[in-house]
Amino acid sequence: MTTVDSSTTTQGPAPASAWRSLGDRVRRGETVRIFGALVILCVVFSILRPHAFPTTANIVNIASDASVLLVLAVGGTYVILTAGIDLSVSGVLVFAGVISAKIMAALGGQSVGVLLLGLAAGLVAGLAWGLINGVLVAKARIPALIVTLGTMGASQGAALLLTGGVDVRDVPFNLVLSVGSGKVAGVPWLVVIALAVAVVGGVILSQTRFGRYTYAAGSNAEALRRTGVASARHLIKVYAVAGTLAGLAGYMSLARFATTTLGGHATDNLSTIAAVVIGGTSLFGGRGTMIGTVIGVFIPTVLQNGFVVLGVQAFWQQVAVGVVLIAAVYLDQMRRAARQRP
Repeated sequence: MTTVDSSTTTQGPAPASAWRSLGDRVRRGETVRIFGALVILCVVFSILRPHAFPTTANIVNIASDASVLLVLAVGGTYVILTAGIDLSVSGVLVFAGVISAKIMAALGGQSVGVLLLGLAAGLVAGLAWGLINGVLVAKARIPALIVTLGTMGASQGAALLLTGGVDVRDVPFNLVLSVGSGKVAGVPWLVVIALAVAVVGGVILSQTRFGRYTYAAGSNAEALRRTGVASARHLIKVYAVAGTLAGLAGYMSLARFATTTLGGHATDNLSTIAAVVIGGTSLFGGRGTMIGTVIGVFIPTVLQNGFVVLGVQAFWQQVAVGVVLIAAVYLDQMRRAARQRP
């Protein structure tokens, strides 16, 4: 478990130490085990449907499906590292998508400027909900579970009020063509964007003072406060990051599906939390890596895709993700108990 003392906090991050910590985790086998579970899933589905699952088209489809979830999971990793939770991401994603779509529809046209203004609107919308979450959790001291459950309902309700409950389909064709289905060197732009977010998020987490404070907020918040760090302000920033990334995910979803998909993200918060926890980030805070989150994202995505390929009823997909989440939390508790034994 990561702790912070006055010397390490005031002097900033120690890159070599951060990378050694990451290397230790890998050597202990946790990340390797997670990756092994992903490989086993892929092998099983490939054996069961050799002509459908391990195809290039399906692999690209899995990566594209994982891209939106990965962006959400990067923000979720920061929040869960602080021993918090963010259930609002599914609602914020939909709300941000609605705002982006309406802004671009109002501006009209297919220009890059219109697309960028739509992106900016989505990011600001996500940031606003993130700030609300952060202020209520850090300043009002309301439990994160209650706050984000409330803002999930509020953001979803606001999206329905703005649209009258009808999906916005007036999405610029250039957005769908370039970002939603476009590729660079054969890799979908959505995947490139998601990987860029994960890389930047991982570097910040492991190599900067902001990352060290995030670990400390979850492992020893009192020690963080005693070093003079404004812990409440940092917590607000963490939730703001998660909200902003949910806004980006909403824009990406808009580009992928060419509509706001109001009812298509009901379980995104569950999938996000599952991906982060499966990736080795502790729900009790202070422990986790972005590499683990990236691997963890693909486990529920591959499960859902594999069930579709096998023709399994869609309801079983949610059951499987829920079971995997519970199992991951149980294993995390066992690891915590093992570490605390004398």
